[in-house]
Amino acid sequence: MFSSVWNFVKRHKRKFIFTGAVVGGVYFLGKYAQKKIREIQEKEATDYIAQARRQFHFESNQRTCNMTVLSMLPPLKEAIINQLNSENLTALLKTKPANKLEIWEDLKILSFTRTVVGVYSTCMLVVLLRVQLNIIGGYLYLDNSIGKNTMTPLAPPDVQQQYLSSIQHLLGDGLTELMTVVKKAVQNSLGGMSLKQSLSLLELEQQLSWIRAEVESGSERPLSWYMLADDENALADQACGLTENDAVTIRLLNETRDMLDSPDFSTVLNACLNRGFSRLLDNLAEFFRPPPGDSAPSSAADSLAAVSLPLAKIIPIVNGQINTICSETPSHFVQVKPGFICFFCSDTQTSQTSQSGSRENQLQEDLL
Repeated sequence: MFSSVWNFVKRHKRKFIFTGAVVGGVYFLGKYAQKKIREIQEKEATDYIAQARRQFHFESNQRTCNMTVLSMLPPLKEAIINQLNSENLTALLKTKPANKLEIWEDLKILSFTRTVVGVYSTCMLVVLLRVQLNIIGGYLYLDNSIGKNTMTPLAPPDVQQQYLSSIQHLLGDGLTELMTVVKKAVQNSLGGMSLKQSLSLLELEQQLSWIRAEVESGSERPLSWYMLADDENALADQACGLTENDAVTIRLLNETRDMLDSPDFSTVLNACLNRGFSRLLDNLAEFFRPPPGDSAPSSAADSLAAVSLPLAKIIPIVNGQINTICSETPSHFVQVKPGFICFFCSDTQTSQTSQSGSRENQLQEDLL
């Protein structure tokens, strides 16, 4: 019996070897495939967890950015109003002084200057703080990442505070210089315009465009200069003595400066400025509505040109826009979106603008 089996095996030896090789190959191939599948699944799980951590960190950082921007609006508004105080002029006009016309001319320049400065500085505040806090957020993410070899933080709290204190340039010297440039542009655009001259919303938009063109193209300095001090001042103010923390601060400032000088940043800032001035015009448009009962204009362009207001009536309206542009939380001019802050007028602004309009009309009537 055993010999017959052995003879059978010998006769079909090649078949058994081939079958064994195939079965063994399939077995080991299956094991290899299972191992690879496990590796792929583990890698996908690791990538998913890492992506979830990055997403959570990013969203948390964006919420911090939003809260920080909104908390900085009141100090910005206070700095603008303190240096461009039109309330003193409006109070003086109510006393009916002899140089009433001269005061009106000063109020004209001051009102437009602080409103335009308000849009510029708010846009700059939004984009600068977002850049700074995202740079810090990147360092914090690396500090908390798995596999970090050292326990020494890349950006200690002292460095973060020192780095973020550079925002004071925008609220101080940068803002003052911006006011000087904007005031000159406003003077060149509106200085010779009579208070009795009527302007439509389209004509007012054109005046703002001329002011923007002179500020952004006619200035010797780029807009980024108003946001961050130059290298020498930053070195003297931020890194006196060149301690280890100061060296890290300088690195953060240099990274920020590189970002501010990049074409992408210019594109984003310009988009914010376009949106900001568009929202400003939307606010002003509430005061250029045709009187009730008027026939509807044939087109949107006609409707914008249908109503004209004397410059003397426009000045109080423009003068009050700073309270909307730099309003405290909740801000209807700077509206918080998920993960982003942009210039956007919310639906609730219509009623607020109407109330503001009645107050500005009353102020204009008192002054005249």
